[in-house]
Amino acid sequence: MKLNIINMYPDILNLYGDIGNLVSIKQRCLWRNINIKVENFTIDNEPPINDADIILVGGGSDRSHDIVSKHLIKHRTSLAEFIEEDKPILAICGSYQMFGETYSDVNHNNIPCLEIFEIESISKEERLIGNIMIENNLNLSPKELIGFENHGGRTYHNYKALGNVKVGFGNNGEDKKEGMIYKNFIGSYLHGPILPKNSSLSDHIILKALKNKYDINELDKLEDSIEISAHNSIKNKITK
Repeated sequence: MKLNIINMYPDILNLYGDIGNLVSIKQRCLWRNINIKVENFTIDNEPPINDADIILVGGGSDRSHDIVSKHLIKHRTSLAEFIEEDKPILAICGSYQMFGETYSDVNHNNIPCLEIFEIESISKEERLIGNIMIENNLNLSPKELIGFENHGGRTYHNYKALGNVKVGFGNNGEDKKEGMIYKNFIGSYLHGPILPKNSSLSDHIILKALKNKYDINELDKLEDSIEISAHNSIKNKITK
């Protein structure tokens, strides 16, 4: 089996180490003898989006996302088709906002968006910062997803949330919801990065991608005692 991964703008959108999400998926595939091909999508290199099985988009500053969105807008149709074909995308922080309809920065300037989802984001001077724990809506075990959030944006939508906030702020600090799910698109404010801290979410994305290509119902089990111990250690610190 083989998976093709597009890692979008790693030279621009890696403000909080979200490259770790690629590392997690790649390594967990290699441990299972799943061949991986990774292509970086950049201003100067634009591999075909429809050739990918997974797309990863990290977080960056408002200025970074202004640059990225203006460049990526010509690929809007391909991205929308990718999503409707049930192919997984993980979009973090500003990239999560970028897939929405509107984003207003702290100075009330409109940052260009891809307008794929009915999402509104409004930035405020007071940032929502700290460790976060949510109960996921993907039926993953363990039920808690953990991470770190640092965002001025407040995001509002009516899609299914990635999870319900138990500790932290989430989408907007008001409705106790974090992230969003649509088909196999996942948007989230969780840095950390999110996947190394939550190996079950890595495996969820891998399995969804494989199901689009192969007759497969589950992944081979991995010896995850270290990953589980690390997850539980952070969980215990957050909930003290």
